Amino acid sequence: MTKLPLILIVGPTAVGKTELAIQLAEKFTQRGEIISADSRLFYRGMDIGTAKPSLEERARVPHYLIDIVNPDETLSLAVFQQKAKDIIADIHARGKLPFLVGGTGQYIRAVTQGWSPPEVVADERLRSELEKIASREERGVDWLHDRLTQLDPESAQKIDARNVRRTIRALEVILTTGRKFSEQRGQGDSHYHLITIGLTRPRVELYERVDKRIDAMFANGFLDEVKGLLEKGYSPTLPSMSAIGYRECVRVLKGELTIEQAKVEMRRVTRIFVRRQANWFKESDPQIKWFDPNDEESFEQIEQYILDSIK
Repeated sequence: MTKLPLILIVGPTAVGKTELAIQLAEKFTQRGEIISADSRLFYRGMDIGTAKPSLEERARVPHYLIDIVNPDETLSLAVFQQKAKDIIADIHARGKLPFLVGGTGQYIRAVTQGWSPPEVVADERLRSELEKIASREERGVDWLHDRLTQLDPESAQKIDARNVRRTIRALEVILTTGRKFSEQRGQGDSHYHLITIGLTRPRVELYERVDKRIDAMFANGFLDEVKGLLEKGYSPTLPSMSAIGYRECVRVLKGELTIEQAKVEMRRVTRIFVRRQANWFKESDPQIKWFDPNDEESFEQIEQYILDSIK
């Protein structure tokens, strides 16, 4: 094998990627270490609403790129890309197996397929204007994403409407260069021997798991987590606070929604997010080997597939 292996665990939110990755990482003689490719897990203090792996889970297997910035800081795709590559190189150097795990497609492909963010100098004035639009009630984030859909449907399909920073960056690049954001990404062959495991469940079952996760978030103190972030001075208009659930909790704390109404809205937007993830990770993709966690033999099958792939 001329390229070193990189094991990917991909699939929609709530499908079971975290636990599978930990079990696999513990299983192999080389021992695995996990790099998160979920942009929501970067932020310190945002634990419950992002379904972040617990401290106990992280104690079982080394995890990277979790809790690396504060909610009012940003981590660009380019910085993530370089950090992930450096960590993967270090894991390989120590004779371990790297697992790249997550449901954020553009972050995974930035590492695996050599994506390069467009080299466009930031236009601070334009960015400021777009950020003002995002914060306005009469227009807001949805209006910006609709505008992106008009200018570059491919990018809009792949950028979560809740990801304000990515939406603004795409618009900034388009308006600055006059070219679509989706046309300006470099892409080449992967530097790694990719072993891609996709997890899938029937859509009805996946939605049930999402609903249970949302109920558990509130039972475990999600509102208190958001209240604590606001008390620390983090603005509800920060891009990090646009993650699913946080905006809804802010509205509950303001008296604009009941908890049940917030849950309903979270279920709705999560279903949209799941469908968007399906556009990133297609079951027809020949590079992805799909498994259903409901199958009692799936873990052994996945383990054997990886062993066969790294021989």
